[in-house]
This record gives sequence, structure tokens and C-alpha cells, in this order.
Amino acid sequence: MSGDNEVMPDKQLELPAIDQLAATPEILRQLMTNVSDFDAVNRPDPRRWSIAEVLEHLAHIEGGMFRLRLDLIVNQDNPTVEPYDQNQFDAEGAYSGRDPEDSFAHFEEQREANIEFLLDLEPSAAQRTAKHPVAGTFSLEDMLNYWVAHDLSHIRQVAELVRTTTFLPNIGNLKKLS
Repeated sequence: MSGDNEVMPDKQLELPAIDQLAATPEILRQLMTNVSDFDAVNRPDPRRWSIAEVLEHLAHIEGGMFRLRLDLIVNQDNPTVEPYDQNQFDAEGAYSGRDPEDSFAHFEEQREANIEFLLDLEPSAAQRTAKHPVAGTFSLEDMLNYWVAHDLSHIRQVAELVRTTTFLPNIGNLKKLS
């Protein structure tokens, strides 16, 4: 019988947030299907990120904040987590000048590893806590829900960028209706 030597937890962590986190890469992939190289790197407005910058931000925050916090919460009792300042990283150029396909691949690899890690946790892990200097105490489950909310805001952002850069410019006289 295969798997006799494998130790499986009695139960694994099952939360709706994990399924949504696992779905994010495919949702983004579908949104970007018809995006040109130019549209991927072009900022439609100097105050807004390009699709490429959104993808690099997702790759950066996946390991640089979410996985880091996940590891701290699982391995320490009520650790203090550091704030993540995306505006500072943006000002330093951390999100710009990257190849969008490389950024997406890096994000996707990290996300897959994070989902595997989460699915190996026992259900009680959801109640483990950490402290944030601004938000205060939060549980792992709270963080997973925040992580999903973060994903969804960037899915919405990418959808809007695709709408305005790829499709709206090509609607001809129907622009009068929008």
C-alpha cells in the first residue's frame, strides 16, 4: 500500500481564504490573456501602476510580507510583525523595470509554495496570533482573509488596467456610450 510511511495530519487547515488564494494566479492569467507587451508595462497615468508593476508588487509582497508573517506566526508565540510600506518600495523603484512574465512566474511559484504550506497546517493554526504596531493583535485566519482582500483589490486593479488599455481604445464610435 503506497503512502504507509507518510505521516499525514489528522486534519488539515481548511478555510475559504485558502481556496481563493489558490485561485488568484489563474484569475490574473485569464485577465491578461490579450494584453500586449506595451500595455503590460505602460502606466496609463503617472500616479497609477502598470500591470507589470502590479505583478512585481504581488511577487514582492508574497514572500516579503505574507510568507514572512506566516512563518513568524506559525513558529513563534504571538510575534511582532513589521509594517510593509508599499509606497516606500514603489518610491525606491522595487516594482518598476521588471519583466511582467518573470514577475508573474515568481509570484505564481511563491503562491503555490504558500498554498502547500498552508494546507499542511493543523486547523488550530488558524487561531495563532501576531501583533502589528498599527493594527494590533490578529490571528492567522484574519491574515488569510486580509491576504485575499489584498489579492482581490489587485485583481480589480488589473481588470481595470486591461479594460482601459486593451479594450476601451478599440471600441470605435461606441466610446460615445461609455
